[in-house]
Amino acid sequence: MNGASAAWLYAVASGKRPGLPAGLKGVAGEPVRIVEGAGLSAVVGSVPLSDFGEEELGAHLEDLAWLEAAVRAHHRVIDTAARGGCVVPLRFATVYHDDARIRFLLDERRADFDSALDLLAGRTEWGVKAYADPQAFVADPPGDRTSARTSEQDSPGTAYLLRRREQRRGRETAHLRAAECAEAIHAALAELAVRTAEHPPQDARLAEYEGWMLLNNSYLVPDSRAREFAAAVASLELRFPEIRLELSGPWPAYSFTGSGDSGRKG
Repeated sequence: MNGASAAWLYAVASGKRPGLPAGLKGVAGEPVRIVEGAGLSAVVGSVPLSDFGEEELGAHLEDLAWLEAAVRAHHRVIDTAARGGCVVPLRFATVYHDDARIRFLLDERRADFDSALDLLAGRTEWGVKAYADPQAFVADPPGDRTSARTSEQDSPGTAYLLRRREQRRGRETAHLRAAECAEAIHAALAELAVRTAEHPPQDARLAEYEGWMLLNNSYLVPDSRAREFAAAVASLELRFPEIRLELSGPWPAYSFTGSGDSGRKG
């Protein structure tokens, strides 16, 4: 590391980037600066090892309040840099020893960064989540179907098992119907995007939602089609009233850089 500090990498841009806004602070409240190399510019901050050493950072990552504040700061720097032009966002906690290692990275990965910048130019990431209430996809109350299929001769235990089986089948059928609607929604939105990325559903307790999260996707959309994409989301919500859609963005294209530059580096 560079004495008592390390280099936290936020983003990479092509050429000499215009100056960042005065007063822009990073994850440690540090001033954010530019490191140039190989015809690229890296957005970097010097963070103290007393707080961002490997062990110290590992402990911080278990502190949800600290983590939320740091993630917001990381995103704020990238989002600010992206307003000045196309950037490749680096994942949270991408840390190098010093500026010399950053320059080595820029030189070594020049082709990868150039390819990513070409892909992202004039395009922005949008997120779409789809939620559904399972009851909205149940054909009729499970109790009605079960009572029609059990007889008075069934023992209480048999009747209970039949009800449970019927409920399970009903829930599976409902989820299948909901998934088919979600696939139709994704297919319609994918036509407006140049790339898509599917993410696993978020934990319902952490994300504070009820029911099913059917989609948690990202779409790389040409800026010229951003309004069309937002209108498509609104139209699809009318077409599938049982499903609630949530559009977010525009975001720096975290889902489409594929840099693999996450975590502590040499």
